[in-house]
Amino acid sequence: MADRSSDREIDSGFDQGSSQPRLYNPYKDLQVPYRNFQLPTSPEFLFDEEARRQRRSWGENLTFYTGCGYLAGAVGGASTGFVSGVKSFESGDTMKLRINRILNSSGHSGRLWGNRLGVIGLLYAGLESGIEAVRDTDDVWNCVAAGLGTGALYRAARGVRSAAVAGAIGGVVVGVAVTGKQMLKRQVLHQSMPLCGW
Repeated sequence: MADRSSDREIDSGFDQGSSQPRLYNPYKDLQVPYRNFQLPTSPEFLFDEEARRQRRSWGENLTFYTGCGYLAGAVGGASTGFVSGVKSFESGDTMKLRINRILNSSGHSGRLWGNRLGVIGLLYAGLESGIEAVRDTDDVWNCVAAGLGTGALYRAARGVRSAAVAGAIGGVVVGVAVTGKQMLKRQVLHQSMPLCGW
């Protein structure tokens, strides 16, 4: 068996003033030989401002919204493509031809909607991060303005009227989503608190 002194080091905590390495043992409760891993002692963030930040950076935001948009669009588009592929069956089709119709239709719709929603996510993340940097505040109005701008930019090539309508729809959709998220947080927080104030 391995040395159990490292378990005492882990369980006793880490003294911030000491320069001894922190050891971690993922197998301490198992009856197998193990080795200790050394955890870093340096802070995760270089500056205190970064540690206090409660929000993703603009790069993380960009990756998150673009990826989620593409994934949601690809799944939704593939689902609608599946339905249209099944509807396009003909009576004399073999099983191989039916599967081919489904795959072609799902792939085409999934690609189309995935790209559309990915671009919308990219525009939204860029505008939201830019508005936050200019205003130097993080509030609901950044999100609503980014939604409005995203809709307007996405439909700008179709004319001013189409861009204005799409901008209004984008602003309303984001406003409703942010308000719903805040209400859900309040509801969950309210339910998790004890009723009697214990």
